[in-house]
Amino acid sequence: MDILVLGGTRFFGKHLVEALIEKGHQVTIATRGLAKDPFGERVNRMIIERTNPENLKQSFLGAHYDVIYDSLAYCSQDVKYILDVVNCDKYIMTSSTAVYNKHIDTKENEFDPLQKELVWCTRNDFLYDECKRQAECALRQKYPQVSAVAVRLPFVIGKDDYTQRLSFYIEHMMKEIPMCIDNIDNQMSFVRSDEAGTFLAFLADEAYCGAINGSSEQTISIKEISDYVKVKTGKSIILTSTGDKAPYNSENEYSINIDQAKSLGFMFTPLKEWIFDLVDYYIQQFIK
Repeated sequence: MDILVLGGTRFFGKHLVEALIEKGHQVTIATRGLAKDPFGERVNRMIIERTNPENLKQSFLGAHYDVIYDSLAYCSQDVKYILDVVNCDKYIMTSSTAVYNKHIDTKENEFDPLQKELVWCTRNDFLYDECKRQAECALRQKYPQVSAVAVRLPFVIGKDDYTQRLSFYIEHMMKEIPMCIDNIDNQMSFVRSDEAGTFLAFLADEAYCGAINGSSEQTISIKEISDYVKVKTGKSIILTSTGDKAPYNSENEYSINIDQAKSLGFMFTPLKEWIFDLVDYYIQQFIK
């Protein structure tokens, strides 16, 4: 298939592109051209300005792709800018579990973008969670003719995680820097960056449309992670209300239901089979 990937040069986007190439698809990556990628001559490249509708018109007007992957749709206007000018047989948008009021066993039907008022917004008009909701609202309400999937991911983590959110906790423990954590015992869901990419690629060949969760099985708390670091290194977590605010603060205790993904035949690796290897990697980064 002829596939357009908006983004694809870092984090799970690289894993998506690699998986698509391995499946034999013809891939074009469209980015601002600021980051190098490892794909060599195996992909086509376009330079675009994702938030500029005139630029997108000049780049794509009249173009057609079998599948468009959009990891850069952060708000309703982003969806409009691309779907007004590019035709596709299927549109797969990276959404987020931030669209939910999360709790244990959060399921896809708990956020219905057809039941929420659509607001045409930019990325600066709302917080991230509401922008993502509005992106899904635009997709479902204004482009019902498009076969589309909204892939709702929790926190994506891996050695290539540029956000360094999980790394924050390990670094502070290793360097004995106080932290302010307001949810240390809360169970949370994560997904590994390479599996996020392969799951997205998997959906290209599936007939499924609608929202779908993508998450590792199992959950973990920051307390469990900090206990592991203490056993491995002897370093104890230092908690104080005046410490550096931790990146996962304010997250409720929750888990993400992935029965729909499993029904399609995709199996995520259980979280506790891989997360401690990632923690070991971060520990090594901060050993003096």
